[in-house]
Amino acid sequence: MEHILKIYYANNAEKLHRLVDRILLKFGGLSDKDMDDFYSLANEVFVDAMKRYDSAQSFDGFLYVCLFNRIKTEMTRRNREKRKADRMTVSIDAPIGDDENSTLRDVIPDSYEFENEIIKKEEEGYSGRVLLYLSKLSGLQREVLNLAMAGYHPNEIRKELRITEKQYADCNAAIHSYRNISVLL
Repeated sequence: MEHILKIYYANNAEKLHRLVDRILLKFGGLSDKDMDDFYSLANEVFVDAMKRYDSAQSFDGFLYVCLFNRIKTEMTRRNREKRKADRMTVSIDAPIGDDENSTLRDVIPDSYEFENEIIKKEEEGYSGRVLLYLSKLSGLQREVLNLAMAGYHPNEIRKELRITEKQYADCNAAIHSYRNISVLL
């Protein structure tokens, strides 16, 4: 067993890391921090595999199966946590209380309002950043934005433009999407 330990932990655990890297390629999209987490997990699995190994098969194959199963379980757990967080999100435009005209956006303090960036004009008109932002929006999205800047509530905007809640939500999502407003930041 000591011979196996030396092989896997030679050169800063190079062989163990290569094995983990090969397994993680199947999952992809991991940061360096995630890689460190999985290397630590591999150390735990290695110790457990050393204790349970019975020489009935090669240690390499036994360790690979143990690592693969544990990494798969950990990835499933992490993904489950992400989905749990997604289910708990609430739209910032969700109505609050009995008043359908009040939304979370109205009560959450924020020092930056991108609408103010659009209202600000340079001497020749809108700044280049604002024009770029507006070019990313459809006509309906610009109309929704103009009414929101004028102080209309979501229900009033929907009635004024004769659009459904879904159409309003889609427009509002595009207006506030990071992809679009990033040019203003």
